[in-house]
Amino acid sequence: MATPTDFQKPQSIEPRASVATTSRIVRFLREFWHNPRLWFGIILLVFVIAAIFAPFVSPYPPLLYHPAVSAQGPSLAHPLGTDGLGRDQLSRVIYGTRISLSVGVASILVGGLIGTLLGIIGAYFQGWVDQVLTMVVDTLLAFPSLILSLAIVTALGPSIVNVTIALAIVRIPIYSRLARGQTLQVATEEYVAAAVASGTRTHKILLRHILPNIFSPLLVQATISISFAILDEATLSFLGLGAQPPTPDWGSMISDAQVYLNSDPWMMFGPALAIVLIVLSLNILGDALREYLDPRSSANVPR
Repeated sequence: MATPTDFQKPQSIEPRASVATTSRIVRFLREFWHNPRLWFGIILLVFVIAAIFAPFVSPYPPLLYHPAVSAQGPSLAHPLGTDGLGRDQLSRVIYGTRISLSVGVASILVGGLIGTLLGIIGAYFQGWVDQVLTMVVDTLLAFPSLILSLAIVTALGPSIVNVTIALAIVRIPIYSRLARGQTLQVATEEYVAAAVASGTRTHKILLRHILPNIFSPLLVQATISISFAILDEATLSFLGLGAQPPTPDWGSMISDAQVYLNSDPWMMFGPALAIVLIVLSLNILGDALREYLDPRSSANVPR
């Protein structure tokens, strides 16, 4: 005979994936609170917001000339002063954030994607495919990254697009070697062997079984590489190979300010400080992410 408990509605069971996701978010927030290095992500967030909403947060248009206040020191009207043409330095630094972040992210996305694919393909198929790809990567690594990017931009012509292409090319070997080493380890795992034995197509094995398991080190490398890409972009713009006048760019702003170095040294303070802050925040944040994503790190031990 049925009892009243037999007719009770079954309790809803929360999906395991949802529980795991919630637990991971809580663990990240706890780690964020206890790890001051993750706070540098707030600095990065400020730069991203400034780049997206530049027309709304900048006090003046970046190309607006005020000859009457040229080379003026910091003041309430111009917190970072003005340049030799009377343009507001703070506004130009904010708009320059757009170029620096765009070039840094775009070059890493393109270079990282191509390099990761080359590394995975070479490590998985091995043989002559791996030998050819390794030879190409070693050839690119034979040149210092800045010298190679300088040569590429010189050949293509000075522009932001060409700088992005050059920085993407010089980042390909980094991700190729990293992805190759990680793939060689993952390819020996039992779940990959089981997928091969079950007749799973090669591209599905690469995308579903190998790539997700090597994504963490690639993400950490991307965070650090963006900072170096921004630094290289500023260097190329300083040499006149990046953004062309009157486009606001951190490197070109420092180049223009060197003329006033003896009389008005504060003129390069704004772009120089922006470069230092974003490069420092990305490097420290990348190091913190490495510890957080590494299962062998003490950061992943429950507190």
